[in-house]
Amino acid sequence: MEENRLKETIDAAVKVLRSGGVILYPTDTVWGIGCDASDAAAVARIYEIKKRSDSKSLVLLASDMDMICRYVRQMPEMAVSLIEVNDRPMTIVYPDAVVAPGYGLAPNCVAEDGSVGIRIPLSDYCRRMTARLGKPLVSTSANISGEPTPKSFDDISPAIKDAVDYIVCPELEKESTGFSSSVIKVGLDGEIRIIRP
Repeated sequence: MEENRLKETIDAAVKVLRSGGVILYPTDTVWGIGCDASDAAAVARIYEIKKRSDSKSLVLLASDMDMICRYVRQMPEMAVSLIEVNDRPMTIVYPDAVVAPGYGLAPNCVAEDGSVGIRIPLSDYCRRMTARLGKPLVSTSANISGEPTPKSFDDISPAIKDAVDYIVCPELEKESTGFSSSVIKVGLDGEIRIIRP
């Protein structure tokens, strides 16, 4: 996509996100439904759109390690090592997310044990959009809970498309792999648990 058009697309998406809206966008893995991860009302809308219980936590996207460090109280050394050598989509579940009005994550996107899954996307568009937002972005698959994960824009249910406030240009889905990321839970003591290979 031509740079000016890409910038316009990012600006449009971020404007919707900052106003509490929900977007449909291609990630580095599959199509996602997203919102500002610090906005509890927007997060609640995502659970509603997906018809999913809010007792399940959500995956977030961050632009870089600096952003992750602002939303996690302690950074496990092992997580830094994993990110440095990673060459495919990988979500790390961090202990002890920062949940605080005004500067932390919305409590309804964090797991009951206080942990949170965050990925630095391999997609240039997603990293730039998240950096422009200045906060983590919710990234949950664009399907009704229990239905198959859509691998392309054409696979997404019309009900999902109609429920969001903005749809990012489908042309950007070429940066997506069409497969979910691996999920690894990392403890402060260096313990690693593979949740999804």
